[in-house]
Amino acid sequence: MKNYIPYISFALIVLLPGCKKEEAPKPKVIYENSSKPKAEAATDTAQIEVADLPISMEGTNYLIHPIGVMSGSSKGVKSLDAGQGFTVSNYGEYQITGYLKNLKFQEIGTDSIYALTDKAVLIQTATYLKNFADKTKQQLMVYSLADMDTNKDGKLDSSDIESLYMSTISGQKFTKLSADYQELIDWKIIESKNLLYFRTIEDASKNGEFSSNDVVHYFYLSLNEKEWKPIEFFPLKN
Repeated sequence: MKNYIPYISFALIVLLPGCKKEEAPKPKVIYENSSKPKAEAATDTAQIEVADLPISMEGTNYLIHPIGVMSGSSKGVKSLDAGQGFTVSNYGEYQITGYLKNLKFQEIGTDSIYALTDKAVLIQTATYLKNFADKTKQQLMVYSLADMDTNKDGKLDSSDIESLYMSTISGQKFTKLSADYQELIDWKIIESKNLLYFRTIEDASKNGEFSSNDVVHYFYLSLNEKEWKPIEFFPLKN
């Protein structure tokens, strides 16, 4: 056994320098001089835009074209090497998911195609409110997306704050529902009352991270109104 001791010791010496400490998670928000972070994100010239084949939501008269990228440095990009081909989105249960730069809309029977927004965004989910449409004949879409480079790393990705938006099925009236710099927690529809409820969390401590010590906000809005104005309520107050 003595003959093996020097080799074991040498192996430990060789391996130790290769050990690295795990990197701490990056904050969602980085503040400069106690002011709000800038919203601009740098353009990645290495990205190649790709449009998936259009999606038709049942009972609607519009085609939706998901727009994403197939290469580049931004988080969430799906590469050809990963076996994803040219696909940049997934679809199921009236919801489009992915890391999308935009959605484009086309009324069936026309050649005109137009974008949901002209701003830099990263759309993670786009949900058609099918049950609500069946009941009220109003056809609406709800989106979760990043619209600001809140962690100031020069790009929009899933590490930035997630916000809640809504539009009509045609992509018109694209409206932000959650407040700036508040992270979306979740949302749901109360179909019997035609109401949309959602929760957000605010970085009250201004440490750039969200935790149980921060402030949770509760909102609802009527889907019957022409203008979508969330109303804050306080279920935890006596």
